[in-house]
Amino acid sequence: MTPMTDPMIDAEGTPRTTAPPAGSTRRALVGRLSWGLADQAASSVSNFVVGIYVARSLGLAAFGAFSLAWVTYGVLLNVSRGLATDPLTVRFSGVPVASWRAAVARSSGSALGLGAALGAACLVVGLALGGRVGPAFVCLGVMLPALLLQDAWRFAFFAAGTGRKAFVNDLVWGVALVPAMVVAARVGSVAAFLLAWGASAAVAAGYGCVQSGIRPRMPEARGWLREQRDLGYRYLVENVALSGASQLRAYGLGAIVGVGSVGAVRGAELLLGPFLAVLMGLSLVTVPEAARVLRRAPHRLGAFCLLLGGGQAAAALLWGAALLLMPDRLGELALGGVWHSASQLIVPVTLGVAGAGLGTGAAAGLRALAAARRSLRCQLIASTFYAGGGLGGAALAGTVGSAWGVAAATLSASAVWWLHLRPALREHHHEPIPEVRTP
Repeated sequence: MTPMTDPMIDAEGTPRTTAPPAGSTRRALVGRLSWGLADQAASSVSNFVVGIYVARSLGLAAFGAFSLAWVTYGVLLNVSRGLATDPLTVRFSGVPVASWRAAVARSSGSALGLGAALGAACLVVGLALGGRVGPAFVCLGVMLPALLLQDAWRFAFFAAGTGRKAFVNDLVWGVALVPAMVVAARVGSVAAFLLAWGASAAVAAGYGCVQSGIRPRMPEARGWLREQRDLGYRYLVENVALSGASQLRAYGLGAIVGVGSVGAVRGAELLLGPFLAVLMGLSLVTVPEAARVLRRAPHRLGAFCLLLGGGQAAAALLWGAALLLMPDRLGELALGGVWHSASQLIVPVTLGVAGAGLGTGAAAGLRALAAARRSLRCQLIASTFYAGGGLGGAALAGTVGSAWGVAAATLSASAVWWLHLRPALREHHHEPIPEVRTP
């Protein structure tokens, strides 16, 4: 067992044996956050372009089928994060290089193994469904191992404080997407676009092995899951509750209103894509940094989380205001036939994203404190609010009602997160600094 206070890894990934000056610490923090923002920007642009391209190429109904596969990927991604990589960022951010490398080999192997198992389940479901949606799930199952491994490398690089490598990896994925999407557009099917998206992720996943010099150890996945079970299983339930609520809302909306309504919601979310993508992968940057703040200056963690959440919320509101001023012709140029339905949802979707952004600040604090029981409770409440608001709103007022229900639910859930962070911070002052487990 190695204490959290052992030599840290600096921004270049080398061990640091002495405490750095305050100015150097601030510059390192700004550097890591800057690479985090750059990486999320690359991911956001990639997701945004893919969504726009597919929406324009397929039309509303087919785009709805693509969106169902996309939402399902979000659920499975969060399974992998909860079990394989969330414990990595909590326990192996800023630890000796040898400990980090050994942990990354096992966590990435776990992500790859989970991708193979969950991908096989997607194949079975897709073959059973058939129709328009079935092929989408089959293709998702084939590509899932590569998708989850690529995400695992991003977690590993941010845990080491080398966000530059995560940015380059996402950039490689984006570059590989260009020819893949061109080929998919010539085929013109949902399956072709999903295969193109996954194949480009496989390129980035392979490059991650080169960047890190680490080979995923699938045979050691069981040992990793067993050793991290005190955090991993709670994070699994927490993450799946979040993405599962989103999937339940998508499926329920499709059943209540129609598959086209799922495409309309996805189109509106694409307009706020940069912020949604940041929120999806926020733990890549914020949890490691919150953990560092906790170790170096515990009294500053609350302010750090408030600044983080408030900045996210303000940025989302500003972006939403700009979207409201966007001329219809630009919206039609971006989303084609999806624009008319999506534009009616800009205000409630913006408020929902702002509420989620505010809540992520408190969520990062709870993760850094390893307060898994509190964060799990918050996430279960938030997920219940989300699913209930989305489906209840759909039953009362269709697609628009669902969007407003989700906005109200997300804002309420944000308050729950902050109400739990305050007592968690007080409790931390009376407990010893936790220890990080090393293989």
